Amino acid sequence: MFSNRGRRTAAIVAALTATVVLTACGAKTTDSATAGGAGAAIDTSGSAIKVGLLNSLSGTMAISEVTVKNSLLLAVEEINAAGGVLGKKIEPISEDGASDWPTFAEKSQKLISEDKVAAVFGCWTSASRKAVLPVFEKNKSLLFYPVQYEGLEQSPYIFYTGATTNQQIVPGLDYLKAQGKTSVYLVGSDYVFPRTANKIIKAYAEANGMKVLGEDYAPLGSTEFSTIVNKVKAAGAAAVFNTLNGDSNVAFFKEYKAAGLTAGGMPVVSVSIAEEEVKSIGTQYLAGQLTAWNYYQTTEGAANEKFVKAYKAKYGEDKPTSDPMEAAYVSVYLWKAMVEKAGSFDVEKVKAAAGGITFDAPEGKVTVDGTTQHISKTARIGRIGDDGLITEVWNSGQAITPDPYLKGYPWASGLS
Repeated sequence: MFSNRGRRTAAIVAALTATVVLTACGAKTTDSATAGGAGAAIDTSGSAIKVGLLNSLSGTMAISEVTVKNSLLLAVEEINAAGGVLGKKIEPISEDGASDWPTFAEKSQKLISEDKVAAVFGCWTSASRKAVLPVFEKNKSLLFYPVQYEGLEQSPYIFYTGATTNQQIVPGLDYLKAQGKTSVYLVGSDYVFPRTANKIIKAYAEANGMKVLGEDYAPLGSTEFSTIVNKVKAAGAAAVFNTLNGDSNVAFFKEYKAAGLTAGGMPVVSVSIAEEEVKSIGTQYLAGQLTAWNYYQTTEGAANEKFVKAYKAKYGEDKPTSDPMEAAYVSVYLWKAMVEKAGSFDVEKVKAAAGGITFDAPEGKVTVDGTTQHISKTARIGRIGDDGLITEVWNSGQAITPDPYLKGYPWASGLS
């Protein structure tokens, strides 16, 4: 299934990027990415500057991505209320990736060549990011990607505001090790993020005296987990490391509880379940389970109090905030700071201005690493409560410098 999608993605990307020269011929006054106009044609002619929002508003990933779009809109609204960017209000153009990777590629090309946006904010799964990456590189346009991912990637036209591996997965494993957990079972969705993440986990385990007692994958969107859960139960691992994405988590945790497995007996560490997913899955299935992120609604600090208050005022008191939402919200402010430092919407000038930019984010102070185009982040392990909120039980004490290729970890030397 995924190989067919991959071929379809490649065909769409090739066809769409081949048309960019033709579509650019009808451009309005633009701010080109290069002096010769070979890069993205950005429409700067009016009183507003367009940006793209590219999220799954339908399909299996909508459970996670709709609220990311909401947090992007909140940031845009706040920035506009404060005067905009370089004297221009931000005009968001929203597209639905529909949980379909070729659609993400198609919509990203549309935002770049037809809407002539200054930047695009979005994608969730690594499959969607991998699908759009050649589109942004071909067009020399900017994508701000707000979700934790498997690392081992660095694109000159992507800024990664979610965690890379050494800021989430490695700290999650370190926490399990510190708790005396000497074995794990790996469960994930069948696409690039879980498979790559689990390759990293297995390398970590081998170097740290931890046994991997099993590894299973389910198609993205799968609702059948009885076989996998029975294998997990039979293996008797000390913990489960969960890289399932989207609404598959609903079925998995219901089956987990039905099999008599508990957080006390065999805890699950999840890296793609945040407050919004907790609400959708149900606390009766998740209470006591662990998560590895960089932000929770309960994270202390004035910046987070302001963010949570503003989000709830706009979308409802019963609406939680989460790590990907916060990383998306932060990404718009970081782009604004880059543009203002550059004094231009020109992509190459914005990129050149990015290194060293800091922002007092709801998760704590973050800094853009100009070399990797990732940001520093504090790692946090949380426990899901009966109230649906996640309470921090451990943090790294300071922001961790991004290391997407795990160059600082000898056990990871053969991974990339």
